[in-house]
This record gives sequence, C-alpha cells and structure tokens, in this order.
Amino acid sequence: MFMGEYNHTIDAKGRLIIPSRFRELLGEEFVLTRGLDGCLSIYPMDEWAAFEEKLRALPLTNKDARTFSRFFVAGATTCQLDKQGRILVPQTLRQFAGLEKDVVLTGNLNRIEVWSKEKWSENCNYDDMDSIAESMQNIGIVI
Repeated sequence: MFMGEYNHTIDAKGRLIIPSRFRELLGEEFVLTRGLDGCLSIYPMDEWAAFEEKLRALPLTNKDARTFSRFFVAGATTCQLDKQGRILVPQTLRQFAGLEKDVVLTGNLNRIEVWSKEKWSENCNYDDMDSIAESMQNIGIVI
C-alpha cells in the first residue's frame, strides 16, 4: 500500500526522484499516466493490469467510456527507475499536471499521485471533511 506525502523537485530535463519507500513497492517497471484532478498517477504493473481489465470491459458503444479510457491510456507510459531512483516524466504529462519545479508525491493506496505543489495546495482543502465523511456513508464507508 502506498501512503505518505513527499516533497521533491523535478529538474529541467523532466527527471523526478521517486521516494525510496515507494520504489520498493513499484518494482522494476511501472506505468505513469494522467490522473484525475490534474495530477499524474503511477501504478505498479499488477495494479495497472487490473485497471486495464476494467477499461477493456467498458462498452465501446458508450461515448463516456471511450473518453474515459482514452484519458488514461493515451497518455500512459511505462517507466523504469534510473540508478539515482528517478524517472523521466514526458513533456506532455508535465504540461498536463503543470509540473515545473516543486512537486508533491502522495501515496493513495494502490497508486502514487504526482502533483505540482500549487495544485496540491489547491486540491487539498480539508475544511469540509465532516460533510465529505458524512457523504461517504452513502457508499458504505463508516469510520
């Protein structure tokens, strides 16, 4: 399980250090793709394979299903760590997520999310957590 929050920087060439705790869980090869809310997502190969099977099961006749699948698959790339524990983030994905210098990597159970520091701050508004927690009861999450 991926968890925690780590602040790093992305260099001018688009290289990003993956925290050592995350590296252990990722394995030798993994998938980097667009994520929801303007971040990038990193999936270990087994998690990507499970997600891919769900995408394959979507009906091609449904326009939203096709768009949803394209969003994740068209931007996806396989990655391997270099000797310094870095990955190269393609320019298209850096632009999508607004990655310029300061980056936040967060563990989110089965994947890692990669955020620009600015977008992370904007999206992490926990002022209404009581209301959000209450709405989670509707889908079976009770704490």
